[in-house]
Amino acid sequence: MKQRIIRLWRWWRRPSRLALGTLLLLGFGAGILFWGGFNTGMEMTNREEFCIGCHEMRNNVYQEYQQTVHYTNRSGVRATCPDCHVPHEWGPKMLRKIEASKEVYAKIFGLVDTPQKFEEHRIELARNEWRRMKNNNSQACRNCHNFEYMDFTQQKTVASKMHAKAVETGQTCIDCHKGIAHHLPDMKDEPNGF
Repeated sequence: MKQRIIRLWRWWRRPSRLALGTLLLLGFGAGILFWGGFNTGMEMTNREEFCIGCHEMRNNVYQEYQQTVHYTNRSGVRATCPDCHVPHEWGPKMLRKIEASKEVYAKIFGLVDTPQKFEEHRIELARNEWRRMKNNNSQACRNCHNFEYMDFTQQKTVASKMHAKAVETGQTCIDCHKGIAHHLPDMKDEPNGF
């Protein structure tokens, strides 16, 4: 066995035409394995089961979300946590995952581990999400809802007027639809979108 290891080591160290090919082949294989593992890990963290894996989410915002039209509706289409909180495109998704490290910090240090602590931070958490959505033109909403495909004649009068005004003024979904899937925090200092 020792002789085999020595021969393999000598072969590996001796320059040959195969050395570069072997190195490239091993590097390519390692790259595929790394990328597959990385992508699989990212997709595992992009599931609702992962999101509600900690009690802070399961016992707070997930309970609220279950009472909304995004959870149960006549069409049977459900928007899950990642649909709204994680961009679909790879680059923005990676940036969002990096930003989410602050949420891991909050989990580890117990900043929002009780309903009372969560409520204390609700406005700050909501403002972070509203800012993110405003900055990306409510892209998560627009993956399913888009002004271009809306038939305003089929909407209620008020909704039709408000959506037409939003198109004219360049508003985005989050300007008016805060709290669409979660309870609103104390909004006394927040402007409404109308």
